[in-house]
This record gives sequence, structure tokens and C-alpha cells, in this order.
Amino acid sequence: METSKPAELKDTVSMMGSTDYKERFKAEYIQVAIRYRKLKCMLARWDKGKLNFYPTCPRSIYDLQIRAMAEYITALEARAAIENIIL
Repeated sequence: METSKPAELKDTVSMMGSTDYKERFKAEYIQVAIRYRKLKCMLARWDKGKLNFYPTCPRSIYDLQIRAMAEYITALEARAAIENIIL
């Protein structure tokens, strides 16, 4: 069984330039999901003391950001359902 690799930001470039708003919407969703996944991974490494750098911002700022991103993803998913956009 073949497994696909996770999407990367570069995979959404052509979608962002589409004249079809549904394609641009999908790209926006994919982009925020990628950024969310990467930030969540960074925060997990931070919690385990395994970061290879020291974050500039306090953890509370990152927590605020990850919550906002999760809410944004939820809003996009709700819109997609209403507008019949398959994500």
C-alpha cells in the first residue's frame, strides 16, 4: 500500500493562482493546516526539551497562536461544508 507524503506549502502554489475560488480556498486551508501541524510539532519538542534553538517569544504567545490557528481551521471547515467545497 502506497502512502502519500504530507502536503508542503510549495504544493499549493498553483492552487493559489487559480481563477476558481474553491481551489484558492482549498490552498488556504492546506496552508494553514501545514503551518498548524508544524507549530504543534515545535511545541511538542519544546515541551520535551528537544528544541535546537531558544524561542524568542514566550510560550504564552505560541499557545495563543496555536489556538487561533485551530479556530481558523474550524471556521474554514464550516465554510467548506456550507459552500460544498471538498477539502
